[in-house]
Parts: sequence; structure tokens; C-alpha cells
Amino acid sequence: MLDADYGPAFAHEFMHHDVINGILPPTHKLLLATRQVAFHLHPPRCRTAMTETVVLTVEMALVLCLLAATVYLFAFSVVRVDVAALIIMVTLGLVSKVPGIEPILSLKELFAGFSSNAVISIIGVMIIGRGLDKTGLMGRLAQLILSMGGKSERRISPIMNAIAALASSFMQNIGVAALFLPVVSRVSARTGIPISRLLMPVGFCIILGGTATMIGSSPLILLNDLLLSSNRQLPESMQMESFGLFAVLPIGIALSLTGLLYFFLAGRFVMPKVDPDNNRTSRTDDYFKRLYGISGELLEAQVTVDSPMVGMSIHQVEEAYDKTPFMLALYSGDVIKVPPDREETIWVNTRLGLLGDREEVEAFCKEYHWTLKGEPDRFAKVLNAQYSGIGEVVIPPASTLVGRAIGDIKPRRNFGANIMQIYRADQIISRGFRDTVLRAGDTLVVHSSWKDLNKLKSNRDFVVATDVKYEDIRTHKLRPAIFFFVTSLLLFLLTDTLSISLLAGALGMVLSGVLTIDEAYDAVSLQTVFLLACLIPLGIAVDHSGAALWIAHHLLEVIGDVPIWVMQTVIAGLATFFTLVMSNIGATVLLVPLAVNIAVSIGADPAMFALTVAISTSNAFLIPTNQVNALIMGPGGYSVADFMRVGGIMTVLYLIVSLLVMNLFM
Repeated sequence: MLDADYGPAFAHEFMHHDVINGILPPTHKLLLATRQVAFHLHPPRCRTAMTETVVLTVEMALVLCLLAATVYLFAFSVVRVDVAALIIMVTLGLVSKVPGIEPILSLKELFAGFSSNAVISIIGVMIIGRGLDKTGLMGRLAQLILSMGGKSERRISPIMNAIAALASSFMQNIGVAALFLPVVSRVSARTGIPISRLLMPVGFCIILGGTATMIGSSPLILLNDLLLSSNRQLPESMQMESFGLFAVLPIGIALSLTGLLYFFLAGRFVMPKVDPDNNRTSRTDDYFKRLYGISGELLEAQVTVDSPMVGMSIHQVEEAYDKTPFMLALYSGDVIKVPPDREETIWVNTRLGLLGDREEVEAFCKEYHWTLKGEPDRFAKVLNAQYSGIGEVVIPPASTLVGRAIGDIKPRRNFGANIMQIYRADQIISRGFRDTVLRAGDTLVVHSSWKDLNKLKSNRDFVVATDVKYEDIRTHKLRPAIFFFVTSLLLFLLTDTLSISLLAGALGMVLSGVLTIDEAYDAVSLQTVFLLACLIPLGIAVDHSGAALWIAHHLLEVIGDVPIWVMQTVIAGLATFFTLVMSNIGATVLLVPLAVNIAVSIGADPAMFALTVAISTSNAFLIPTNQVNALIMGPGGYSVADFMRVGGIMTVLYLIVSLLVMNLFM
């Protein structure tokens, strides 16, 4: 080789003057470039960098063993991912204290992850996302989707997918997926479209939309920190600049459009055709149907001038007409009442929210001259499954209500509970509740807002048997929530500091009352925080020890002399594989230093190769290892085969589109 024949000094000078002019063969260029970069990166530990091979040191070997252990723990789920990351960090710290071995990391570097810009940014994103959810924004989105898409799958699915992709551009993917689950469930129930046809496209588009901004996914939030870490090992002429908030927008738009078109054109062929549960009712609804025979759809009807019920009270109608559907809500005089009082009078143009079998409700409305409006319009919010539903309330022996008639108690007016059935040991009472005297042990099946049902839990006269997951939705705080969300983005554009900008937005949510400070703490997933903070030191160790350089050198020798775009494709494929067997955060931390070393070695843009890793670690559609896919797998009734069939095509499209956009528009 050149340095063996002429000496290191001549080789160093020769590379600077003659390699550029093409005198050396391509393979020699690669080897000399690798050695020169190694000399700049690690002068104390790479004294052999100018020799024929990169020498494996004890420190490199230890880091490579830890790297292999990390992949093993993640791939085979030996322990939870955050526990695995904690094990690796502690082991790395202990190894650095072994006598006779040069410390791999200092104590400050070992715990640098907990104070990193990326970890603080993710905390801010989680709090802001919870604040937006607290205002009931997702419930409004569900209603918007229904109003725009009607009941057509070809209209509803693209609208819902597009909104999901847009939301995930500014919120953590897993958070958006959790928020969209009830939205998709409600849309499925209202339209009759199996949830399995809707949920996977939404999940995939959430992942795709997360690539549109630098706060849309954990790998992109982490990327700028990894670039800064790599810059410490690069000469000044090779320093990489941080990516701005919308630097990746062309990639995100292209990938999102690809996903939307894919499901619009091919969705009918690749998606499961039948709901796995063979029904579209929730487990709770199915429970009430099996036990009490209560089922049906929520519909809205308007009383006409020809109806014989005009001027009658609610209880008169219920007692006079046996086929009356359950009347859950009433709109009259610009006032909505849920539930309506039994003494409330029905007038011309009064609107009522009805629950019952659609055919029976249609027959009732036709017979008594009510105009059926179809799906709830006036009652879209109050009859939303997130706002109200069916519950069970038991009368305990010590209740003061035992021996009293329901007509005297007035449960609708006093407790907001609309009794649908009374279940007791010897009978089921479905009508004529007014004169029914309550007994100890009676189970009241009621329709109520979750807020009112939650209040009954503190009332000793009742035992609420239904698991009430009531959350106080602060719709009046929507404007301040959106204001501080937008403010955080503007601050990032002005200051170029993501962590402090997002924390400022999160603090604004707390100070404005969108969230309490305890709710803000609850919004933070410690599992995600520890996973990221504990893996960052391993990434630093892989880079600083020279292990990344060693891997890059041997990878270049195996692959040989190939064009830059081929090497970039190899990096993208490697990142895609790693994210399928471990977390996308772990894959990003481990592969960015490697990608930077390879890029510098072959004369490519290291920032572009690092971005390739961060984008490709979101290419997780083939198997349900990604958090979003894992979340939707159960509710959608999907199998691994479903993900492989639908996600296989998406994986290839993702690779092609992302690489094309990065090279043409970035």
C-alpha cells in the first residue's frame, strides 16, 4: 500500500493532492479516505489509522460487545426495552471504571442523555399533546370526519388518514395513535365500515406524517443531538449543521401522499375485508346487548305538527306508546338536555336523540309523524361515546332510596341518569318506571354522561358497577391550547432551540389552566424518557471509542467501490432492518455515528447520511414491532400476516420515495 511504500507523511500529502485528481484507483481512495478520517476523529486512540487496517482496541471491543448485547436484548424482548437500555448504560459506566482499561466515557458523558436536548424536547411534546387532547380536539375531529365523509369508505378513509398524518407532524406518533383509536372506533360504529378496514391505514399514515417535521418522531427529535455529538470528532471543515423545524417537510409530504394514494388505490385489495369480531359494537355495547338486550343506533328525530304526541310530556309518551325508543336527549328552545326531564313537554320541531334498532325507530317515526334526521346533529357532542354511554348502578342495602318510588326520586333531574331497565333477581322491568319502588340489590341500567356517572361514585346511595373512565374535557381551553402550541413552534423558528421552545409551550398549557401540573407530569412517559436517555451514552461510546469507524471500515471493505447512492441505499436498508428488531430510538442512536463515518470515508454528505438513518428508522410497517403498530394490532384484530401483506409494499415504497426526495430536494 501507499503508506507502506512511501511512508505516512507522503501518503498524507499524496491523498490531499492527487486522490482528487483521480490518480489512485477507487479502492485505494476509499482506504486512504478512511484512514485520514480516522486520524482526524481519534488521534489519541488511532495511532494505527494510517496503517493498512483499523486496529481493534480493547475499548472498541467492549463497546461492540455492548452493542451486540443491546441488539440481542431488544430483538428477543428479554426484558422491557427501557430496562434493557438501563442495563446497558449501567454496564457501560462500570466498564469505564475497570482498572487498566482507558475510560470509555466520563461520568458527565454517561448521564448526558438525561439533560439532552432530545429528551427535554420529547417531554415538551408529550405535555403539549396531552393539552390538545384535554380540550376535546379529537372528538371534534371525529365529527368533522363524519360530516365530510358521510358513510363512504372511499371518502372517509382518505380524510381520516390525512388528518392523522397532519396531527402526527406535530405530536408524538404513539400519542396520536392513542387519540385516534376512539375516533376510528366511533366512525366505524356510525358508518358500518369494519374497524379493520380503517385502523391500519390510519396507523401507517401516522408513522408517515411523523417524518414531516423535526418534532414529529423520536428519531428526528434525537437527530440534531447526534449530529452535535458527531461534530466533536470531525475537523472544522466537515462540521454538520442542525436541521430546522421544517427541513424534512418535502420528505414528510411525499411519504404521506404516497401512503394516502397507496390506500386509496390498493386498500380495497390488500386490507382485511371482514371485521374480525364480525360486529362493530364495542365490548361494552356487546355486554349490554347480551345481558339486557339493549342495542341499536343513536339517531335524531324531529317532531312534526301532525304528530299526536305534540303537547305530551316525556313520561306520558313512554307510558302510552310501548314501542317508544329510548329518548336520551332533547333539543327545544335552543337548549339541549341530556337526559331530558320526564316532565319535559314535546312541542312541534322538538328534536330528540333516540336509541333503538334502526328499522324499529324508522317505523315508529313514520307511524307517529316524526321526521328522522339520521345520525345525531344537534346531539353530536353530547351523545358522543367519549362524553356519555350506558352504565350499571346498584342500589346497596344501606341506601336511603330503598323503598322509594322512582317517580319521587327523579333520577333524570337529580342525578342525570336516564333509566333504561331495572334488573332484579326475579324480574326485568323495562317500562313504567315511575311507580316502581326500589329494592336493595336492584341494578339500574342507565344512560348518562360519564361526568354525571362519575359523580354517583361518591354518592353512598349508589354503587357504580361500570368502570367509568371519566376525564374532564376542557373545551373552553381550546384556544389557549392552540395558542401555546403555535407559540412553541414560532419560538423554535426564532431561537432554533427545540427543547426550550417546547417547554415554554408546555409551561403555557399549565399556566393557562389547560392542564394542571400533576396532569402534565402524568403525560410524560418515563419509559420513553429512560429508553432515550440511557441509549444516548451508548451512541456516544460507539462514536468516541472508534467502534463506529471500525464497523464502517469493514463494511466498506465488504461492499467495495460503489456509487454514493448505492451506499446510501445500504444505510437505509440497514436502518429499516434494525428498527424491525429493536426500537427506532435505539436504531437511530446506534446507526447515526456509523453512517457519519461511512459518509466521510467515501466523500458523501455526512448530514444526509445521518438523516437517511433518522428517516429510515420510521420505516416500520412489515411487522408490528413499532409502538403504533403494536397499539392498533389488538383493536383491529390484525395478524402478523396482515402487516406483512400490507406493510411489505409500503416498506418498498417508503424506501424508494424517501431516498428520491432526499437526493432531489434536500
